Amino acid sequence: MTTQQLIEQIKIKKSFLTIGLDTDLTLIPKHLLAFEDPLFEFNKAIIDATFDLVVAYKPNIAFYEACGIKGWKSLEKTINYLNDNYPEIFTIADAKRGDIGNTSSMYAKAFFADLNFDSVTVAPYMGKDSVEPFLAFENKHTILLALTSNDGAYDFQTLTVSGKELYKQVLETSKTWKNSENLMYVVGATKAEYFTEIRKIVPDSFLLVPGVGAQGGSLAEVCKYGMNANVGLLINSSRGIIYASNGTDFAQKAREEALKMQQEMERILKANL
Repeated sequence: MTTQQLIEQIKIKKSFLTIGLDTDLTLIPKHLLAFEDPLFEFNKAIIDATFDLVVAYKPNIAFYEACGIKGWKSLEKTINYLNDNYPEIFTIADAKRGDIGNTSSMYAKAFFADLNFDSVTVAPYMGKDSVEPFLAFENKHTILLALTSNDGAYDFQTLTVSGKELYKQVLETSKTWKNSENLMYVVGATKAEYFTEIRKIVPDSFLLVPGVGAQGGSLAEVCKYGMNANVGLLINSSRGIIYASNGTDFAQKAREEALKMQQEMERILKANL
């Protein structure tokens, strides 16, 4: 999916909502455990109930890897289901990969060529040669961890190095890499006060924003400081939507929570664009 196609979907759906498929066997409704593939059955129900309200889904790869080969097969079935039935949806592999060049090339192949995700999250700590193999894929997007929503973000990301905060150095340096137009960035909603500074460095890039809802981030604050002319935001919600109920009505309750966020986004779009 191209960036322009993503922008068009935001306009059509009046939404920039991403649902995180952090599918945990210990948290999904118990009746699904009777199915051969409970993870996929849960994901499929959530997707079918919410696809018209969202522009992206973001499976967290760790939840699938933790289940071994069965979990990887569930992930493969999920992405195939999305690509076959809802090709207009932007897909994000939340894998947080990042290693030396040859290894990164294999990670990129796994998520872009084999599984056919539109994007993957990548850690920038090892620098250019760990990220450019992902950027080499045409019409695929690399979502770089820039300023995350966890407490430990302050351990390194906001440290001042040679007079500049490290996350700013990451943003500025990444713009010099080959095919950097394919970059997006992770910026946590709990860091809303930083969005103004971030937009000075990457005014046109899409920002994937976790932390709204369960982690306490404010959608209104993020939009106030982070939105650009093309919206430029993908707001992720995981637990607050997918685990709205642990009963047989889980998909309907997930839709109700997603609808609340979509309606708030529609109001924000109407007021700002």
